[in-house]
Amino acid sequence: MHSWGENKQPIRQQELSIDKHDPDPKALSCYGMLDAHTRKMRLRFVDGRPVSHVTTAFLAWLCERVAVDGKQTLLLIWDNASWHVSAEVVTWIRQHNQTVLQRRRQGDEQPGVQLVPCWLPVKSPWLNRIEPYWIHGKRAVMEPARLLTSQELIQRICDHFQCEHVEHLTQRVS
Repeated sequence: MHSWGENKQPIRQQELSIDKHDPDPKALSCYGMLDAHTRKMRLRFVDGRPVSHVTTAFLAWLCERVAVDGKQTLLLIWDNASWHVSAEVVTWIRQHNQTVLQRRRQGDEQPGVQLVPCWLPVKSPWLNRIEPYWIHGKRAVMEPARLLTSQELIQRICDHFQCEHVEHLTQRVS
C-alpha cells in the first residue's frame, strides 16, 4: 500500500481518536463521475449528508459540465443508495429528461443532457467502474499516523484525481 508518511518507514495503521469538541466534520461526503473514455473524475463535496436534493443539485451541475464537452446523453451507473433511488431524484430525472426531449423537438441548439439511470443490483460494487478509483484514491490520500483535517483531505483528493476543487453542495437543514 502507498501512503503519506516518513520515507522508508513501514506503514502501520492505528485507530485514532477524534476530539469530541473538534468543529471539523467527522466524515466527508463526495459525489463523483468517472468519464469512461478520458478516465477524468469530476467531484463535488457535500457540506452535510448526501440526500435527495443534494443529489439533484449534483446532477444539474454535472449536466451543465458534460454539455460543455458536447455530450448529449449521460449514463448514470448507480448503486441503490437511498439518495439515488428516492422518489424526489427519480421524479427530478424524469422531469429533466422531458424538458431536454421537448427542447430537442423544438430544435433548440443546446437542449441539455439526457440522463439514463442504470441501477446496479444490491451489493455489487465490482460492476461499477468508479469503485476501484475510490479504493485507490482512499489509499493514496490516507495518512496512518494522524487524522487529516477536512481541508487537507479535500486537497489531497483533488490532487490525486487531478480535478478542480469547486464549491461544495450544501444539505438544506429544515
